[in-house]
Amino acid sequence: MQIFVYNPNASAEMTAQIARSAERTASPGTRVVTRGARPPVPASIEGHHDEALAVPPMLDALRRAEAEGAGAHVIACFDDPGLGAAREVVAGPVIGIAQAAMQVAGILAARYSVVTTLPRSIPIIEDLALRYGASHALRRVRAVDLPVLSVEAEPARAHALLRAEIIAARDQDGAEAVILGCAGMSRLCHDLTAETGMPVIDGVHAAVRLAEALAGGGYLTAKSGAYGWPRDKSADLGAAPQPA
Repeated sequence: MQIFVYNPNASAEMTAQIARSAERTASPGTRVVTRGARPPVPASIEGHHDEALAVPPMLDALRRAEAEGAGAHVIACFDDPGLGAAREVVAGPVIGIAQAAMQVAGILAARYSVVTTLPRSIPIIEDLALRYGASHALRRVRAVDLPVLSVEAEPARAHALLRAEIIAARDQDGAEAVILGCAGMSRLCHDLTAETGMPVIDGVHAAVRLAEALAGGGYLTAKSGAYGWPRDKSADLGAAPQPA
């Protein structure tokens, strides 16, 4: 079984870290192929503008990965950028790490919080929870006010800030579990779980495991409706009236 993991930002360091997390997570016999975007795609995705720039090369990468044998795909960015479009262009399941983490959290706990990077990500994640039918279980989205790239560059500081917010989510939000709201946080998950006593959920781990389950079950994305293949517009253009 082959799982394709794509980092939509152009940070080579984060792509390498995501690859390590995904490979540790995968079952024996699963081959994980991880790739990341390249400039001019932004080095981090922090808002709708960055998402929009990241999506076109991501779609091309998913098409190529499926042609090379990938049975399922993981988009390793917590904004789940271009998730609907990605599901249109390939047949195998496509899993966003935010949706995967929320689904796993909803099984493990009745109420949970998310700890992300910058405050500007809070409304984006709240909207994702609403879209995924998870807003009733989401207690709060918290931000450590640390840029995405600083999570990789300042791991000790990131660890301390995340630990404090996880404890606050437990004590102030009534959260029973906490989701890490950035793929770059994945390597901190195990230690944070041990230190706080809280179930701390990493979206990369959750998404890779779900991808294995769906690919192993032979499931494919429905193509009869919203995720149908993109239409060829050439016939529509050919039928257009000619100018007088």
